[in-house]
Amino acid sequence: MTDASDASSQDTFISHLMELRSRLLRAVVAVLAIFVVLFLYPGPSAIYDILAQPMLASLPEGTRMIATGVITPFMVPIKVTLLAAFVLALPFVLYQAWAFVAPGLYRHEQRLALPLIISSTFLFLLGMAFCYFVVFHTVFRFIAHFAPHSITPAPDIEAYVNFVLTMFIAFGVTFEVPVAVVLLVKTGLVTVKKLREIRGYVVVCAFVLAAVVTPPDVLSQILLATPLCLLYEIGILAGAALEKRKPPEEDPADQANAVMPQDDAASGGD
Repeated sequence: MTDASDASSQDTFISHLMELRSRLLRAVVAVLAIFVVLFLYPGPSAIYDILAQPMLASLPEGTRMIATGVITPFMVPIKVTLLAAFVLALPFVLYQAWAFVAPGLYRHEQRLALPLIISSTFLFLLGMAFCYFVVFHTVFRFIAHFAPHSITPAPDIEAYVNFVLTMFIAFGVTFEVPVAVVLLVKTGLVTVKKLREIRGYVVVCAFVLAAVVTPPDVLSQILLATPLCLLYEIGILAGAALEKRKPPEEDPADQANAVMPQDDAASGGD
């Protein structure tokens, strides 16, 4: 019996590994397929130009960014195109992750997981869009305004891309705050009342985190900390709505009292 159970568990483990490999392979193929399409049209150079537009708009007229490495003008656009392919394939990648873990979840967990995946994807992309359209334009113009006239700014493209990726991740994760708050409330780890009590600590932590992640200027810190605090409040509202929708738990004593009269009536009828 022991040998049979060990063999069965080993087969199950191997089947899970095969399933995981299949899901990962599909996700990688999807990213590479989108990368090939983007590489052919519009091309890595055009995609990089779109990413660099906020910085180029803040530079003096006639000034361009520079590349200090030998292969940097080739590798940086390729890296940016691969990032764009991953972002476009993100819904399919998350679906593959969902399809792998879904068979091991309970039915009520499956109903919760799929909306969380969709909302997480949307909020992450929304955070990246906010960073690109609002933060970059505001921060770069703010920095360019305070630059001395004796300096001609010419940022290195590799340093710029690394900075952009860091900011995208920071704002994308920041916009996931409502999902994290809802999960904490749903799992019962924290109540909405407790979340409201620690609101002040969250505000302080938001500004500290913004000071660590963003460039050393007050404007960019405010642009990260303010959405974080607002999204925390949105998460509290969503958690409160979720708590109201929970059905009240029945008292075992009330269940017993509800059953006893039926038993008495049945015995009386006999």
